[in-house]
Order: sequence, then C-alpha cells, then structure tokens
Amino acid sequence: MEVFFQILFWISLLILIYTYLGYGLLVYILVQRKPGSTPGKLTDAELPTLTVLIPAFNEAEVIGGKIRNSLSLRYPREKFRVLVITDGSTDGTDQIVRAFPQVDLLYEAERLGKAAAINRAMQEITTDLVVLTDANTVLNEEALLELVQPFANPSVGAVSGEKQVVSSGSEELSSEGEGLYWKYESFLKQNDARLHSVVGAAGELLALRTNLFTPLEQDTVLDDFILSMRICEAGYRVAYKPDARAIETGSFNLAEEQKRKIRIAAGGFQALGRLSKSWQYRNNPLLFFQFLSHRVLRWVAAAPALILLALSTVYLVVKGAGGVYELAGLVQLLFYGLAVIGWLGARTNTKWPIVYIPYYFVFMHWAILAGLIKYLTGGTNARWEKANRIRVPVNPDPEDASGE
Repeated sequence: MEVFFQILFWISLLILIYTYLGYGLLVYILVQRKPGSTPGKLTDAELPTLTVLIPAFNEAEVIGGKIRNSLSLRYPREKFRVLVITDGSTDGTDQIVRAFPQVDLLYEAERLGKAAAINRAMQEITTDLVVLTDANTVLNEEALLELVQPFANPSVGAVSGEKQVVSSGSEELSSEGEGLYWKYESFLKQNDARLHSVVGAAGELLALRTNLFTPLEQDTVLDDFILSMRICEAGYRVAYKPDARAIETGSFNLAEEQKRKIRIAAGGFQALGRLSKSWQYRNNPLLFFQFLSHRVLRWVAAAPALILLALSTVYLVVKGAGGVYELAGLVQLLFYGLAVIGWLGARTNTKWPIVYIPYYFVFMHWAILAGLIKYLTGGTNARWEKANRIRVPVNPDPEDASGE
C-alpha cells in the first residue's frame, strides 16, 4: 500500500510541475531553437476591411465609453464599421447605442444568450475580418492596426490580442490574482503562437477571418475558446499580438469572481466535449500536444492532482516513509496556510499582497471542481451572466495599464 501512495504522490507532483512550470519552460526552449521570421507589414492599401463586433447585454454603464473608444481607434474609417448587438438588454443599452449614428445596432427583446447573438450578428457581416471585443474593455489606439498584421500570412485564421487586468488601491485581492494569472497566460500564449498556435483565445479581443466562422451551438458558454479552436481544427493557426491590448478591471468582489470562474470552468468542460478534432493526434500532432498540455491538463488533471498529492503526503508522513515526504508536507501546510490567510483577507476586503498568489491558485482550482459539478449536473447556461467589475478609469497607455 505504501508503494501505491508513493507512486500516487510522484505522479500527482509531476502533473502539477509539468502543467504549471514544465510546459511553459519546454515551449520556451523549443521556440528558441526555432528559426525566427520577420513578419511583413501591410500597407494602408492592403489593410483588410473589418467589423468591430461588440456583444453587449445590459451594459448601459459602459457602452457609451466603449463606443467612443472603438471609434477613436486608428484604422482607415472607410475600411471598418462598428456593430453592437444588445439582444435581451433591459437597461436601455440599445437606446444609448442609437445615440451614435456612426454605429450599427442589432437589437431584439428576446434573450437567447451570447452565442446566439454572435451567430445572428455574423449573418450581417460581409467584411474580410470580424473583431470580437467585450463591452467592458478598452482597446489601445493601435489595436486594430496591430491585430490585422498577421493575416498577411494565409495560414493565420485568427489573431488574439492581449488581455490586461488592471488594479488600483480600491480593488480587491481577487483582482490582483487575476492580473498575475493573465501575465502568466500572456507569456504562454506568446510562446504557443511562436511554436504553432494559440490554443484558445480570450474574447476580450479576437479577430478572425469572416469566412472561417462556423455557427456556435446556442448553449455554448465559452464562445471565444470554441471559435478559436475550431479555426485551428480547420487547419489554420491563431496568432498572438501583444501590442493589441484589451484592458479591463478585476471583478468587483470575491463572490463575483467566484461566479465567473465557476461558469468559465463549466464552459471549459463543455468545450472539451465538443472539440473532437483537437483530441485526434493524427489530425494535427502539434496542436494536440498544445491542447493537451495547456488546456486539458489544467482543466481536468490539475485539481485532482492537488487533492491526491495532499492525501498521499498525509499517508506517507504518518507511515514514516521518509524525509522528502515530510518536507513536502511542510511545504503544502505553509502554502495552504498562506492561501487561508489570503481567503480571510479577501472576505474582509483586506489586500495582503504576499498571500494572493497561493490564495488565487487554490481559488482557481476550487472553481474548476465546482465548475465540473455544475457541468455534470446540467447547470451550464449560455445566457449572458454579467460579473460586476470595478468601475475605475482605464488608460490604455501601457505604462499606466500594467496592472501593477
């Protein structure tokens, strides 16, 4: 029995190390050995036509600012349009959009969810590209010009911008953890794209070739992830442009962040069941490797590995199996102790920076398990569920929007 728990301990530990450190390091090493390429730059005459698509459900507080931000972006005005779809909104979002004659509006009173809204909006789009962006994000002035450049390569089917989560002294601990998480994700995406393709783009800023869009199932939760992965499954790559930035604030409080994370996790499990070609090694070995390492292990294996590591450590320490297991036990006790302190701080709106890393790490994995339960019990809902975010001024200048 002791040998069994030793095997369980080391397998769990290796899964966690590979998922959160090993994969990132491996991809970084691989891209350093890969010959670099100098991307071309599109001239103004070569710039494709595009539509900035903004799905907005009950976003009256922010939609005016979002539209003004979109209209101020640098891009030939005759080559881009702004389209806002506000289906189901009841707070007057559609009335605010109508105040901007430069913007096209789609509105129906029935609320069918974001995936259904995107499907309907795409039927109205005839431009070369469509740029999906959320109503609560601010784009930097050069975002569109940066985002379209990789499309000069015909193998690129979509381009992901960089999501940045900013914080301020008024924000809660969860925002700090979210910002750090997205900095790590940006590092992974840059290297994923250099190796082959981004595996799952963030919907805050995602451009795709209009002719590659395939309608989403109406109950789809993670529309951005499904859209980008299906483009990969069709044989194209998703490029990454960190100079195209979508900037947003963190969740208003722990309860809002918890609601959002659980829904994302449930949507992740839904997506894994629908991306059949991504599971096929022979279809695209490199995509399979990235999909398994970056997404599947994180969503499916990491949370159970944390639990099994803790249980096996307790058993081996009690059995006196050796000093290495006692050291592992002490490290885990310290880590989870810091996480508990971070949790207490989050509950009382007290920000203790030293403990937000272990707190947010544990919080994310708890949300994954809760999301799995929600998915298995049929609790996923494709209708828009807004997570309240802190309303703070957002400056798209990189020096002021670093999240630090």
